Amino acid sequence: MSEQTGEVDFALAAFRVDGAWQVQEIASPAYDSVDSLSHALRQVARDEGAVGMVAVDEDFFVIVRVAGPRTRVLLSDVTAADEWELAQSVIDFLGLPPPEDDDVEVPAGDLDLLGDLGLPAIDLGALLDDVELYPDEMLSEIARRLGFGELFDDAVGLTSA
Repeated sequence: MSEQTGEVDFALAAFRVDGAWQVQEIASPAYDSVDSLSHALRQVARDEGAVGMVAVDEDFFVIVRVAGPRTRVLLSDVTAADEWELAQSVIDFLGLPPPEDDDVEVPAGDLDLLGDLGLPAIDLGALLDDVELYPDEMLSEIARRLGFGELFDDAVGLTSA
């Protein structure tokens, strides 16, 4: 595994305040590992918790959700752990073996981590299967389905469709 930590496209925290979604950037080094990301999310989390979204090098993304003491994670591509410390921290957090050279690009983690927010595992899995979408486009669609798509797009500089 290389020691790459740069090339993060964006890192955002989404959380609700009085029922309304808020989105704010997460600064480095808070997005370098699952532990540091979950710690940063707990700093902004309210009763409903917070969702962190990190896109790396237009290659993969990580979603971390905290609610109380519980941390749930999803890595969009398990093979990213070969090159990226953040992805490796997800694999370590999940207790999975390191990816093999012949492993295919599949997600790892909790596909239902956003189910109670309106994005069931089956829909998230279908979105992850769309090989035509870049990570920022997938995360934009996830944010839209959760109800903060416009805030997300504004924060990362995407134009809403």
